[in-house]
Formats: sequence, C-alpha cells, structure tokens
Amino acid sequence: MWLAARAPMTIISADSRQVYRGFDVGTAKPTAAERAAVAHRGIDVVDPEQRYSAAAWATSADEWIDDARASGTTPMVVGGTGLYLKALFDGLFEEPPLDPVRRASYGTALSGLGIDELRRWTRLLDPSRAHLGKTQLLRSIEIALLTGRRMSELHREHARHPRWHPRYLLVDPGPALSDRIAARIDDMFDHGWPDEVQRLMHTVSATAPAWKATGYDAVRRFVSGELTRSAAVERILIETRQYAKRQRTWFRHQLPSDRVTRLNPDAGDWQDIAAEWSAGMNPSASRSA
Repeated sequence: MWLAARAPMTIISADSRQVYRGFDVGTAKPTAAERAAVAHRGIDVVDPEQRYSAAAWATSADEWIDDARASGTTPMVVGGTGLYLKALFDGLFEEPPLDPVRRASYGTALSGLGIDELRRWTRLLDPSRAHLGKTQLLRSIEIALLTGRRMSELHREHARHPRWHPRYLLVDPGPALSDRIAARIDDMFDHGWPDEVQRLMHTVSATAPAWKATGYDAVRRFVSGELTRSAAVERILIETRQYAKRQRTWFRHQLPSDRVTRLNPDAGDWQDIAAEWSAGMNPSASRSA
C-alpha cells in the first residue's frame, strides 16, 4: 500500500485463503478503504465450499496482470502462498478433471497410511516421484489411480508454460516476526474474528476447504466452548510460527537469489530500499511483472 500510494498499481493477492468469500478477519484481507484506494484482484474469488487450485489461480492471475498492464498500472503480486507463485512464475501441471466421489474415497483410504507405505505405493505407480514428501506422494497415487496415468507423465505433457519474469521484494523483520505474529492474533480476536467464525459456522459446511486457513479450527473450538481464548491464541501462535518457518525455507530455496531484494521493515532505510526496488519496475516492459 505504501508503494501503491506513490505509483499506479494493481495488487494481486497470492494468498490461498483470501480467495474465499466471507473468511476476512482471519486471513487479514485488506480493508474496504484499502480496496477502494487501490485496485485489488485475487480476493473473494470463490465460495468457501469450492476447491480452488494453484493452476486455476495462475490462469486468473495471468488475466489480472494483463488487465493491470492494459489499464496503465503496474501489477504487484503480493502474498506468501509459494505454490501460487510457483504456478504463475515457473509453470505448473494443470490437473485433469477428477471424479470427486472416487477422489474422496481414495483420500480416506490413503490418509491412514504411513509415509513408508505411501512411498512403496508410489514406487509401483510412479517411481520417479517416490522420493517426494507425503503430500506429493498422496497426489501421485491419487492421480495414478483416478486417471490411469502417471503424474510425472502428465506433468511433461500438460505443463503450464509461464509468461512472466518477476522481481521479488522479500519483506522479513527477522526475529521480530514472532512478536508481530502474537500481536496480530490478539488484534484479530479483538476486532471480530470469533464473531466472523460464529456467523460462518451457521452457513458454511464444517468440511469446506476454506476452514483450512491457519487458526480457524482453533477459533471454531473457542466459539464452541472447547478452548479458552488463551488456549486458542496459543494454538494459533504455534501454527502461524510453524507456517512462517516453512515460508522462510521456501523463499530461501525456491526464489532465484539474483532477482530478490530483501527488506527489513524495522530498519531505518526500508523506505529507500522499497522505493529503489519499485523504481526498477516498468509496466510497459515486455513479459515482466
């Protein structure tokens, strides 16, 4: 928002939970005033009951970037969902249509298996992916069983080719992040998060994908009387710190270091760094974002 106040921009949210309508406080969506001041895309895209993939987001993000450039504003992709960024800027496998009933059945059957057993299954069904983590193993098995094809083959045949070459501004306050997270959680509780969850519990299925957003399960349990506020806050604090740690690891290993500018928002020169980084953007440049 600080940068957008200094040059015409469109902010494109790369947050896999801000896409869901109604889940506002706990996902820290921009306020109505902020959205009125600066164009935002990628927020309130789908209903809470809908599944939304990184590939679908990347397809839409391509259009949002084109729209921004056509309107003379610089597209600024903002958010910490690494898979969304990877889908947009590195290309990603576009998942074929899957039978939802069979998918749910397989998911139930596979969820109880340990990683060694999942790895054994993957060696049989898609050997080149057997070294991956649990989530990727589950997807490899699921795709093979539902489509009769190896996910590795589908990746090669249906890879989505990226159009953009981004420059990154990586904002990280270092050790101060832990205290910032704690303060944010308290602020969310004080400004309507439990009320929001109570409303949503009346209209949104308990199994809806949107509930997977960090902290919402703990707030539901607080609203239901299963947890005290302090216990719910502590749970959310642990979950969020763990997520932040995974994000830092992802950014460290997945972003090209020669295209990353790091910024500590608590440092005295952060405005100079942000302004210099912003000055390098050109909305009319070919195939850049």
